[in-house]
Amino acid sequence: MAGWLFLGASPAPGPARASTDPPPVSLVITQGHFILDNGLLQARIEQRSGVLTSLRYNGEELLAQHSPGGALGGYWSWVGRLSPGPRRQPVVRIDPATNAGAMAEVATEYLQDPDRPVASTEMSLRYTMLRGEPCLYLSAVWRHRAGEPPFSVGEGRYALKLNPDLFDFLSVDKARQRLMPAPADWDRGEPTNLKEARRLVTGRYAGTVEHKYDYAAPLYEIPAYGWSSTQKGIGLWIVQPSWESVAGGPTKVELTGHLDVNPGGTPTLLWMWLGSHYGGSSLVVGTNETWSKFIGPIALYCNHGGNPEQLWQDALARARVESGRWPYSWVLDPDYPPASERALVRGRIQLQDPELDLGRVGTLWVGLTAPDYPLPAPVGAGRRFGRAGPGTPDTNLPPPLFRSFPPMVDWQRDAKHYQFWVRARADGSFEIPHVRAGTWALRAFAEGVLGELVRTQIVVRAGTRLDLGTVVWQPERWGRTLWEIGVPDRTAREFRHGDHYWQWGLYLRYPEEFPHDVDFVIGRSDWRRDWNYVQPPRIRELPGVQLSEEHESPETADAGANPNTHPPARVEPTTWTIRFTMPGPVRGTAILRMAFCGAGPGCRIEVGVNGLPVGDTGFLPPTGTMHRDGITGYWTERRIRFDAALLRPGENRITLHLPAQTWTQGVLYDYLRLELVEEAGPPDGGPAPPGPR
Repeated sequence: MAGWLFLGASPAPGPARASTDPPPVSLVITQGHFILDNGLLQARIEQRSGVLTSLRYNGEELLAQHSPGGALGGYWSWVGRLSPGPRRQPVVRIDPATNAGAMAEVATEYLQDPDRPVASTEMSLRYTMLRGEPCLYLSAVWRHRAGEPPFSVGEGRYALKLNPDLFDFLSVDKARQRLMPAPADWDRGEPTNLKEARRLVTGRYAGTVEHKYDYAAPLYEIPAYGWSSTQKGIGLWIVQPSWESVAGGPTKVELTGHLDVNPGGTPTLLWMWLGSHYGGSSLVVGTNETWSKFIGPIALYCNHGGNPEQLWQDALARARVESGRWPYSWVLDPDYPPASERALVRGRIQLQDPELDLGRVGTLWVGLTAPDYPLPAPVGAGRRFGRAGPGTPDTNLPPPLFRSFPPMVDWQRDAKHYQFWVRARADGSFEIPHVRAGTWALRAFAEGVLGELVRTQIVVRAGTRLDLGTVVWQPERWGRTLWEIGVPDRTAREFRHGDHYWQWGLYLRYPEEFPHDVDFVIGRSDWRRDWNYVQPPRIRELPGVQLSEEHESPETADAGANPNTHPPARVEPTTWTIRFTMPGPVRGTAILRMAFCGAGPGCRIEVGVNGLPVGDTGFLPPTGTMHRDGITGYWTERRIRFDAALLRPGENRITLHLPAQTWTQGVLYDYLRLELVEEAGPPDGGPAPPGPR
């Protein structure tokens, strides 16, 4: 295989080497473009915009060169209230003529202009090519000085529009590898009430709905993903050697690849270092802040000579090689410290919980992140920018939606700072390499454990080794467990449909599968079958969707309504019931702990005990997880306290009422647990359990 498949895991990564040395990297500067070439790849970059207009691999053009209705090439894109520096300056950062053709790096700088109003951000959009490597490396630097206008950004990404005559197969993870619908089938598809979803009427997938969110994934779980050609045996992959500049930590789900929703259905590949989906990320910089961030580098990796599975496996091998090279020695920037100025942080997490079955504890994530911090003052009206340039005035950003989030920005939403996460070993020991100097918070969360560990004031000095020793984690408990539903893993994976959640429109099956709502009996029901992955409204009418009692498949139902183009849906609230038996009367305080991993806008759960209301969760953070066909969004816990005397001997009922008014108001549970403090209040000396937060 080594003779015909470029093996990224070889001692000399990249394509199989010939007996002679590979040709040097060359740089040609034309009027308006940089052209980088190393004999394997040729990249053409527009000087003024930083757009990658052409990428040729072994003579094949990989990028779309025409499109009926969408963007072209590869480009950095951002959406929000932000004004990049208005003066465009092309720069040769590393000239291959000075290093015998070992490497070249070019950039488009967005700089302040003394003759124009001060912008909020300066940027450097960079492309790097190395000798003998089938990779084009992408990186960017954003900088804001104190006194410059504030800004906020909801999405930051690198996007690629690929050659539709070449690429036809998308590989995201083990479960999602697919020969994609033809672009022409997308164009002929029937519009539905969601612009990203379209019912196909031609081609191999006629009768199903294509939805771009069905390919979203946790970025930390996909070090390499991309498109390949079944006809030419060529692959183009986004390879992530590190996630330190990616917002949201290891639970953050974002878009990966799909067909462009615009006319033409162009194959699209995305790297979302900052995303607004599934709970969103926060990048807000105030007027008085001095801030900068080095984004990337990531690699666009090209290979050839195999089928899609072989090409994907080779890309994963290449990702391991690139990870081993991190931090890259060739990156020269004050915002990117070299290996000698980074630190190794080690330690061991020791769980202490008498009620916890350590055999049930799965993956333990340990990370160093910024401490929680408040948002700066709100950013005033600005403009929306995209594709490395200005667009239309921005009047539709939704700050009110984010009022349901906690007032402090935590690691799940933070995009302003860097994050460093690893999976701990089975004994809880961990080593976090290449940590930047600074003062960090140590975090840990694990499959099977409710809540997370937080230790602040972890001071990391450049070029050192820091041993934290044994860090004891006592997960928060207020009393003994009466019952639990699910596994605390920050997903709804263990519930009904959780193993194939990406199948579009599964929540529309709810009225058929649960005609009388969920009625879950502790000790008898099985949450894999009897607890749905989402508590949706009961959708009676959804414009653009044919609802019947005989859905052919989850793909034949639509995902939801666009209120701007369709009349409102007809929905009904839903009430889920949990039944359990108590052997006798109890006194004290009962605490219902509910962990949520997704909610629609304006969602809250009203809780009742044996027919009496005992409180509600308050509005949950809006994540759009249900209608984006997900099982993981921003995670939060809510607690409802009530007098344990409401529990009676024999059968008891706890009800969870969703007073939904629109079809998108679906709630996803991660885990529920009822605890009992068998006395008038919390344990002696302990603080009172908090209410909803």
